[in-house]
Amino acid sequence: MTRRTRMNVYFDPALLGQVEALALRRNVSKSAVIEAAVASFLSGDTSERMEAALTRRLDRLGRQVEGLDEDLAVLGETLSLFIRFWMTVTPPLPEAARDAARAKGAERFEGFLQSLGRKLATGDRFLREVSRDLPGEGGAHVVPGADEGV
Repeated sequence: MTRRTRMNVYFDPALLGQVEALALRRNVSKSAVIEAAVASFLSGDTSERMEAALTRRLDRLGRQVEGLDEDLAVLGETLSLFIRFWMTVTPPLPEAARDAARAKGAERFEGFLQSLGRKLATGDRFLREVSRDLPGEGGAHVVPGADEGV
């Protein structure tokens, strides 16, 4: 049996409240919580554990940034291809048809914004769909949003 020595200490009431809450959550005594905290404070490996935790977090952030970089590259290529296609297939309009074309363009753009708003509200993003729909990655190759009429 381990012999324990009693010690009286004074705590700030807020700190004591945190100790009590942790003891309740973990279903251990307040003495066990304080003993573990003091042991951790006195051990020399605390900085090594903190460094390991920080390294894991930085690795995770690095992977997230790599994913964002890939998403940005896909968006850039998508926009570039769309602009090239649009400029290639869109003939110049005669002066008489420009007002009607502007009105139709504004109407279509409003429809696009509404469709975009619905898509963003659902949380299902285009780039996730693209990665699911790429051949060789397990998904069927379909055109996302083809039924939305935009």
